Amino acid sequence: MAAKQLWIAALGGVNEIGKNMYFLQYADDIIVIDCGSKFPDESLLGIDLIIPDVTYLLSNLDKVRALVVTHGHEDHIGGIPYLLKQLNLPIYATRLTLGLIENKLREHGILRQTKLHVIDSESTLKLGAITTTFFNTNHSIPDCLGVVFDTPEGTVVHTGDFKFDMTPVNKQYPDIHKMADIGKNGVKFLLSESTNAERPGFTPSEKLVGAHIEEAFMKADRRIFISTFASNVHRLQQIIEAAHLTNRRLTLLGRSMVNVVRVAQELGYLTIPDNMLIEPTEASKLPPEQVTVLCTGSQGEPMAALSRLANASHRQMEIQAGDTVLIAANPIPGNERNVSRIVDNLYVLGAKVIYGSRSELHVSGHASQEELKLMLTLMKPEYFIPIHGEYRMLHHHSLLAEAVGVNPNNIFILKNGDIVESSSGVVRQSGKVTAGQILVDGLGIGDIGNVVLRDRRQLSADGILITVITLSQADGRLLNEPDTISRGFIYVRNSETLMDEINQLVTSTLQKMSEPDLGQWNIIKQTIKETLSRFLYEKTKRRPMILPIIIEV
Repeated sequence: MAAKQLWIAALGGVNEIGKNMYFLQYADDIIVIDCGSKFPDESLLGIDLIIPDVTYLLSNLDKVRALVVTHGHEDHIGGIPYLLKQLNLPIYATRLTLGLIENKLREHGILRQTKLHVIDSESTLKLGAITTTFFNTNHSIPDCLGVVFDTPEGTVVHTGDFKFDMTPVNKQYPDIHKMADIGKNGVKFLLSESTNAERPGFTPSEKLVGAHIEEAFMKADRRIFISTFASNVHRLQQIIEAAHLTNRRLTLLGRSMVNVVRVAQELGYLTIPDNMLIEPTEASKLPPEQVTVLCTGSQGEPMAALSRLANASHRQMEIQAGDTVLIAANPIPGNERNVSRIVDNLYVLGAKVIYGSRSELHVSGHASQEELKLMLTLMKPEYFIPIHGEYRMLHHHSLLAEAVGVNPNNIFILKNGDIVESSSGVVRQSGKVTAGQILVDGLGIGDIGNVVLRDRRQLSADGILITVITLSQADGRLLNEPDTISRGFIYVRNSETLMDEINQLVTSTLQKMSEPDLGQWNIIKQTIKETLSRFLYEKTKRRPMILPIIIEV
């Protein structure tokens, strides 16, 4: 880039929900905003996590000044440990956000070598030529900040995730006056989240959920199991208060729930009465009307606590007839089927289940249309970049910006990697940087590509057929009948005739091959794969993965 240009780009978080990551660059100074992760869909078999591609940052190591984190949700902090293993840079975040980040870094064994700095809405950072300040916002987790970057090319504002909750559970009010002052001083670029851009009106206050949780607790006459997002500390506090009001003890199930409650309690964001928190083993000994179980799994995750409870496979607790189960979260798009399956299983167990939008046990943490328009009106941006959302959400957000007076020619709907450039006051979309997704599978980061995923899909669809061939080292003759093994393709005991035909076909194929070809294993394997593939498709209309194994004796 030219020495005096300003670049704004997303490495994740536009045209998708999750793995949010953006950067701002002026001359030789780069500031990164958030580094999130997202969970894979059903097409990414075996993948644990998806994180942003940071190739551009790694190729500009000497220019990256800091990572600024807006709040502590997984889609904004989940990729941080993987980033820091490649690029050690200072992190600036609020107390709770840093507490959650520290937990992750400790698990990855890199906490000691990372510089962590606590910030709040009054902080000012001088990072190269860019001065960075902050303002308070509301969301479904405490300690959320919007970020203001003052650059020689003008002011850039990144809202983070937000809503305008005027009666927040934790008394952290949105900094509306400060937002208005920022807008008065002039905002060149506004980057604003778009999750609820299709939803009209205002998002209700989190406080309304507390009243419905309390009502459900009052009506329950046996144990209560309640599942919600572990990071929604406001809701956790309201659950604790409802349990205290109804003289119940509280136990936690699920690693993320235990971790978040521990961090939030240590830092003073959660207040739990003395002796309320008990271990699951202790809870099983108490009368059922004295027990509340707070657990993970509100999105139907197969290995989460609620799913295992619904399947009667949890090793510490079980749901019994007459117990009440509250699901205090709405399914994220794509998770509806898993949640429905859990609800069905809970009914089979005889539980009373309260779930769904009609239960009023959940409100969104994201701004709806009127709040998005309010943010645009307060900031009065000259240029607007909708972020954090799929394309339709970004599109609807751009229409809202037009409605409040932003010039449509000054609105940029980007893809990950697209650059918005400002140079000497001239703004345009110019070029791309490398962006995309890196797949995490166990300890492997980025080593699973399209070829491996294609093989996994084939294995999951039609299984595998392994044929073991024993050849003479001296002359390449077949010494024994081929040994064929099926896994996930056919059940051998019911298909002995087909297995015999497969072995005969392999034998005849080898006998027809010329002597020079029999000396080259790659030719033998390819010939057998092609011959068996055609034969098996004609016989079964399936295409299993075929794996010839050659042993020379």
